[in-house]
Amino acid sequence: MTWLEIFTVLVLGFVGCAEFGSAALVHPVIRTLAPDDQLVVEKGLLRTFGRVMPVGMTLAVVLATSLAIASPSAWLLAAAAAVGVALVVTIAGNVPINLRTGRIDQDTAPEGFLAMRRRWDVFQLVRASLQLLGFVLVTIGVVGG
Repeated sequence: MTWLEIFTVLVLGFVGCAEFGSAALVHPVIRTLAPDDQLVVEKGLLRTFGRVMPVGMTLAVVLATSLAIASPSAWLLAAAAAVGVALVVTIAGNVPINLRTGRIDQDTAPEGFLAMRRRWDVFQLVRASLQLLGFVLVTIGVVGG
């Protein structure tokens, strides 16, 4: 395996697994909390995931695209497309909601907060699924390609 292949698999694996784990395991628990507690947790996650994932998601697209260009295959092209679409969903869907959540300067969840976060959950499930799919596809493309 080349360094590009190894680094691409590792980055897509980290991003895909972290985001899918968040969507499938973390956020369902958050949804059971009281609205004010959900606000506290979501703002906290913006300070952790929100610092790491923009870099990771962008790097995933750059690496997957670079690998698909360097070693064209249907698997690698599909992986690059999956993480590319995930980034578009993130920018168009999740980021505006994250920005609004981050601007809430009160300790109580404002009116409409839960509905806004449930919209975020839909975008999260879509992007996380695409990122995990990208990881699976790039792994198949590298190992079995």
